[in-house]
Amino acid sequence: MSTSMRDLISGEAELDDEEEEESFDEENGESRQRTRNRDQDMDDSSEEDDDDDDEEEARKIREGFIVDEDEDEDEDLVEDEDERRKRRKRKRRQEREEEAQLDEEDLDLIDENVPEWERKQPSQGKFKRLKRGHRDDDARGNEQRTLDNMFSDEDDDLADDRPYARPSHRAAADEFADFIEEDFPEDEDERQRQMEDMEVARPRDKGIAGRIVDRAGLDKDALEDMEAIFGNGEDYQWALDEEEEEDERQREEQTLELKDVFEPSQLAEKLLTDEDNAIRFTDEPERFQLDRKPFKHFSIQGEQLKDEMQWIADLIWPKKQLSSDMHGPFYKSVGKVLEYFVLEDLEVPYIFQHRKDYLIDARKVRNPEYRSDHRNDPEVPEYIIEAEKLLTQDDLWRVHELDIKYRSLFEKRSVLEKTYDNLREVARVNDDMIPEMLSRAITMEELQDLQDYINFQYAAQLKDIAAVNGVVKGKKRPGAKSSMFERVRGSNAYKLVKAFGISPDRLAQNALREGQKVISDDEPSLPIDLADSLTDGEFPTGEQVLTQARYMYAEELFVSPRMRKHFRQNFYMAGEISCHRTEKGLRRIDESHPYYEIKYLINQTIGDLARRPELFLKMMKAEEEGLIEVQLRLQNEKEFRRQLQLEFISDDYSELADAWNEERKKIIDLAFIKLERVIAKGLKDSLRTACQEELLKLCREEYTKRLDQAPYKPKGMVLGTTPRVLALSNGMGDPARDPVYWVWVEEDGRAIEHGKFGNLARDEAQRQAFVELVERRRPDVIGVSGFSTDTHRLVRDLESIVNEKNLTGPEFSGSSSQGYVSELLEIVVVNDEVARLYKDSPRAQADHPTLSSNTRYCVALARYLQNPMKEYAALGKDITSLLFNPCQHLLPPEKLLKHLETSMVDMVNLCGVDINEAVSDAYTANLLPYIAGLGPRKATSVIKAINSNGGVVNSRDELVGDPDNNKLPVVGPRVWNNCASFLYIEYDATNPASEPLDNTRVHPEDYELGRKMAGDALELDEEDVKAEIDENGAGAVVRKLLKEDEQEKVNELILEEYAEQLESRYNQRKRATLETIRGELQSPYEELRRPYATLNTEQVFMMFTGETKESLAEGMIIPVNLRLVKDDFAIAKLDCGIEGRIESHEVSHRSNMSIRDVIYVNQTVQAKIMDLNRKEFLAKLTLREDALRRPYKKHNDHDRGTWDYRLEDDDKEALREKDKITGRTQRVIKHPLFKPFNSTQAEEFLGSQSSGDVVIRPSSKGNDHLTVTWKVADNVYQHIDVLELQKETEFSVGKTLRIGGKYTYTDLDELIVEHVKAMAKKVDEMMGHEKFKKGSLADAEKWLTTYSDANPNRSIYLFCINAKRPGYFHLCFKASRTSPINMWDVKVVPQAYEMKNNQYPHMVALCNGFKLRFNSEISKLQGMRR
Repeated sequence: MSTSMRDLISGEAELDDEEEEESFDEENGESRQRTRNRDQDMDDSSEEDDDDDDEEEARKIREGFIVDEDEDEDEDLVEDEDERRKRRKRKRRQEREEEAQLDEEDLDLIDENVPEWERKQPSQGKFKRLKRGHRDDDARGNEQRTLDNMFSDEDDDLADDRPYARPSHRAAADEFADFIEEDFPEDEDERQRQMEDMEVARPRDKGIAGRIVDRAGLDKDALEDMEAIFGNGEDYQWALDEEEEEDERQREEQTLELKDVFEPSQLAEKLLTDEDNAIRFTDEPERFQLDRKPFKHFSIQGEQLKDEMQWIADLIWPKKQLSSDMHGPFYKSVGKVLEYFVLEDLEVPYIFQHRKDYLIDARKVRNPEYRSDHRNDPEVPEYIIEAEKLLTQDDLWRVHELDIKYRSLFEKRSVLEKTYDNLREVARVNDDMIPEMLSRAITMEELQDLQDYINFQYAAQLKDIAAVNGVVKGKKRPGAKSSMFERVRGSNAYKLVKAFGISPDRLAQNALREGQKVISDDEPSLPIDLADSLTDGEFPTGEQVLTQARYMYAEELFVSPRMRKHFRQNFYMAGEISCHRTEKGLRRIDESHPYYEIKYLINQTIGDLARRPELFLKMMKAEEEGLIEVQLRLQNEKEFRRQLQLEFISDDYSELADAWNEERKKIIDLAFIKLERVIAKGLKDSLRTACQEELLKLCREEYTKRLDQAPYKPKGMVLGTTPRVLALSNGMGDPARDPVYWVWVEEDGRAIEHGKFGNLARDEAQRQAFVELVERRRPDVIGVSGFSTDTHRLVRDLESIVNEKNLTGPEFSGSSSQGYVSELLEIVVVNDEVARLYKDSPRAQADHPTLSSNTRYCVALARYLQNPMKEYAALGKDITSLLFNPCQHLLPPEKLLKHLETSMVDMVNLCGVDINEAVSDAYTANLLPYIAGLGPRKATSVIKAINSNGGVVNSRDELVGDPDNNKLPVVGPRVWNNCASFLYIEYDATNPASEPLDNTRVHPEDYELGRKMAGDALELDEEDVKAEIDENGAGAVVRKLLKEDEQEKVNELILEEYAEQLESRYNQRKRATLETIRGELQSPYEELRRPYATLNTEQVFMMFTGETKESLAEGMIIPVNLRLVKDDFAIAKLDCGIEGRIESHEVSHRSNMSIRDVIYVNQTVQAKIMDLNRKEFLAKLTLREDALRRPYKKHNDHDRGTWDYRLEDDDKEALREKDKITGRTQRVIKHPLFKPFNSTQAEEFLGSQSSGDVVIRPSSKGNDHLTVTWKVADNVYQHIDVLELQKETEFSVGKTLRIGGKYTYTDLDELIVEHVKAMAKKVDEMMGHEKFKKGSLADAEKWLTTYSDANPNRSIYLFCINAKRPGYFHLCFKASRTSPINMWDVKVVPQAYEMKNNQYPHMVALCNGFKLRFNSEISKLQGMRR
């Protein structure tokens, strides 16, 4: 076996390993290629070392590896552009001449040592993506022409470029020859013959000197005479120079952009599209640009802004529950906020922080405690300020959201207004109803009603206008509804429509009680008689005329905006929603299904569902899945119809009137069905949106609670101090048997030390090692968490060590008598929701490549204790993976992400970001996108700009540019105005240029107020202040206040007088701003978040077990596994991991039986939970038959009017009867993983579980089969058929379990561990491999194509999951750019991978096996070709 082949098998050889290493020419921007001699390892002759070195050196020089050092130094000294261009020309010409000087002997020598050597092959290095955009089209363009070759033949040049070793016309199969490694030399005689053929066919290089003499036979004198006559060509040098300059310029212009190399989806994912760059560099807050993107073409101002203010305030006011005298101030406040959004581009955090005075109503009122005899007492003021909050920060986000909705409303209204103007001007249409309803429309539904009305009523006119404007729509088929109505409108039948006595719009006005009621007039003849008189060619019979007239009037009533408004109002006020299960949902939704609570829900009002928004969202989701039908009906439908008919019929009493009224009732019935359908659909959509908003609000509130946590505060420290943390976890292991991982994290978030402990409960050596670690590191807190209930035991072990060894935290100052004291270290169970996502993420592997998964998990726990907000911010879009509400899966992910981001924006701007820390620390930089004015695009731009300015920001003003110090602008003025106060810069007392207020929440626009307050606190007059500023700069007064430690003096200032002066003189309301300045002068950027919230008992129980109060509760009957059986009790383990105790009298009601006669160890039995202690993770269980006969029922608080009990009972009876008829009996197996599911239910159940989780379920093949369903990956589930052999009874589990006739197991537990879990482990190994590509097969093929386009001569392969065949993977490979994508199947089997009927134990063997197999296939192809 050759060395290269042995190397291939012994290591993990990869198809795309770089057989050819590269260097990069920094001058030309080209990748230069060097070829590694595969045989050099085999040649160890010391006698030829020198020769080999010389040859190797010469080869490297020829291939561009080594550039002469003197030349490099000269190049560095040359600055002139022309000189550099000439030097490059000389260099290229020299390289070509050196290449041409190689004779056949040299080439033979090279070919013997380097079989794969090619003459001047274009380099295929790492940078080819950026240089091969035009591929081979401009390859010749890079060769500059000189006087020596200006007349040379281009075809000859092309021939020169051909390689010696390989012809350019290789067979198709040969493109795979390099797939594994470089080709070995072919047969020596054949190779020599090919090279000689190439030499014969290859023209020699041509030039002026020497070679022309030989060819023409001219001597030197003749040549001089020829030059004297024709010249030597130098007269034309200027033309060649110009041509070369033009070529150089064109090459520079053809510089590739990112979009020329990467797919649009890749650029969009990385926010690098042209649109992203436009957002990045536009001086407008990024979030505003994204939200307003559809409405860029128009702006709102003037009266439109007032209309918008009224519209938004009307929507928010009803929910505020403010007193009536706040109505005026509230509307003004909304208007002011809207101005800030629309006219000044100010974001929510800025308005809430710096325009707070406009969000409250402050009134100066007389102090009720003030009496005349207190006039000389300054402690009792005569007047006090009463303030009431008008808008909260949540309200500001709501105003912003409604502003975007109004823009959409405004746009649609503008389109309708333009349409009506065209109708009026061109078609002379005059319909007063349209402008009237347009001005009153406040919802999209009302505008859509008008749109439908115009399109129906004036279809012919709109068609004519479109034709005039050159817009021709496709022809409608003759039978279309609209064409039928147009026929009616153009026929005599339309006269009968008008004969019904009242117009549809007037009828709608009657129903809405608008204006004086109009009574229908009856025609003097019967309807059928009038219809007979109106027959024509379109409708030749009276019956047809009457029928079409009815339909026409009903359609006009259906499209009437007023009638739709009438229906909509009544449905909102008196609508009832009921659920009716479908045939599919009858069996699918059983009592354990999450939709069971809505399966028989009836007669729910809009108000009922508004209070429980998740119910209606479940209804809509179940309807989408075809499980139920959501029906919307009017409570008083009969009365509503009767009232509508009364508005339509005439008051006359005669046979004629009865005939006409009968026709009118038929019209109402026709219209009612259509109106009910369209209104019900619109109302359901509106209600869905409203319920989503309520649920989004709940999710946002929960996320805000988690963000609103300061770092864990060590005893005696100031709130906001970052603790030093020792974090531990047992992961999924048992702390008594498995290692306990730990990590020590400093205040700056760095993981300094890590390790493992053994049994901390009983191993004294391990306990002592823990004590030594604590005493050496002196942590402020110990954080613990894990993935199972065993972590609860680890917590108890640690608490016992801390108490027993008296391990204390850092000392802190106690009372004056105590001096410095310390307390026992606190052990905190940490919320691990972020750590679980972090531990195996690419970010974690990049941060800590050498740490294990559990150790990285500990790092995340420690960082969560140090700053929860930073941990959540680092998740980015993955934040939606966390659970904030049990029903959040019913929400659109993009809406959920947007609402959660607003919560993060609020909190990040409350805390601020140290801009210099963000530039130097990527972990802190995760906060930048949430700063007011910024976003993910602008945040990256800010960091890049700051780095280009030197990497440090010295002042806030510097962010908008400082030409005096050569600082380029980082952001524009508008964005700076938004973000300035939320980006702080640490104050350096030793630096006279450092501005103290840059380290506060005070906005630069208010710095003068802060300086004045500091001067007044120091009791400096104006001259003193001026002198101080002249001497020490603008921040001198505040620096003096801090230096003299006189900050407390600002509390003595009476800010009310300041505020009154500012408002009276400058019309600026700054009362709240002044209070902010006072606080910041004393405590810059003080921690305003709530103290760290430790988890309560219920939260800890849910985190360790995954069980909620709904999923595990007293009274439930569950499978348990018996672990210990004694004479008087037994210990069992629940599926969630907690222990259950069974007393002897709870095993059987028979007192004379021993407990051991009934149950035994490792037996799985059904037990009922009598008591559940969530704090101690213990349950009391019973196995008594009388207890098990009473099934658990969830509490149902529905009354008879809201739950269809009769249908529920009927359905249960029908299912029982059906089972009797079919002979189908529900099989039950006593195993924790057994579920009475079908395949769909099993997949739904496993959907929220982890990959590798299993469900055992009945099989449709009969009682001698079981089905094991396990989750391969997200949305990929494998159903394994298990044949049961040696069964004692029909319903017992077979003693032998066989899968596929190949694998045999003795029980279910062995099958799960040895078969399913073994395959799951292999799947994890595959998906964790560097060659695995996430996503679909199409994604993998797209990636392969993109890679090959950028690397034409490189081979590549990857694995991706086969979603259509669970348990299989695709092995996709592409040998080069021109070759197709090929696929082989890889099957996962227990302990191995199977490919082409061969098994491979691990990924290294699979990759090597693939390469060897592929090499064999290619060798066969080449053999067949030869």
